[in-house]
Amino acid sequence: MNAVAVAAPQELRVRANGLTFAALQWGDPGAPLALLLHGYPDTAWTWRHLGPHLAEQGWRAVAPFSRGYAPTELAPDDRYAVSNLARDAIELRDALGGDARSVLVGHDWGAVATWAVTAAAPGRFARYVAMAVPPPAGLAEPSPPRLTLRQLRMSWYMGFNQIPGSERLLGRVIPQLWRDWSPGYDASEDLRHLFAALPDRAHRRAALRYYRNTLQGEFGRLARTRAGAAALYLHGEHDGCIHPALGERAIGALPDGSRFAKVPGVGHFLQLEDPGRVNALISDWIGTGLTPR
Repeated sequence: MNAVAVAAPQELRVRANGLTFAALQWGDPGAPLALLLHGYPDTAWTWRHLGPHLAEQGWRAVAPFSRGYAPTELAPDDRYAVSNLARDAIELRDALGGDARSVLVGHDWGAVATWAVTAAAPGRFARYVAMAVPPPAGLAEPSPPRLTLRQLRMSWYMGFNQIPGSERLLGRVIPQLWRDWSPGYDASEDLRHLFAALPDRAHRRAALRYYRNTLQGEFGRLARTRAGAAALYLHGEHDGCIHPALGERAIGALPDGSRFAKVPGVGHFLQLEDPGRVNALISDWIGTGLTPR
């Protein structure tokens, strides 16, 4: 894997969509905005390689801690739906002074939010990047039975997350997810950040609300969500969360002008496992802050 230097970010607070978000920032505050959204079980520190790289390319990279992940505020239990996440991205863009040059990058639940933004407000960002989760409408298409069964086995955690009180076991479950989803990757640093962001039962329950609220109330609408803007979609060759074959099958759901790349030798957390390659793919798609694509 390509080693990438990590620059220390600036920490900031920003008010958007009724919550105070904590965020990490790299780059000139006056540069065009690159908004970076993390997923589960992860934090804004997942962008510790991409953020400095984008700053060097002339972007102001801002990575918020998603709602429910400390130091960002907790939201009411019914406000962890995908529609809330998409609205967070749109309002964070405005609160941070973003303009027509702004770009949006999302991984895992951040990718789900990114697809939702392309559907609800496709012109809000100049460029979109989604990683590890295909467009929902593409993911909902029927798959061969063998692939469907393999994915169901891989998705056991989604059922586990529905069980009342399952947040009490996340201290054991989450490290196992990282091992399964990105085989061979040392997640020690990421887990330190993650458990600092989920310090108590309230925060851990909030992280599971993403799954509970979606599967129990918004799944049908989400499954019909079609990407509304061209995007770069990246999927790890050895992703243990969403089978790479499902990522490839979803290519047909990408709008015209989109680009797909299966990143070799990496799993679900591809931005951490091979930052050099992933950073280059993203930069090639979005351009520099001075001359965005």
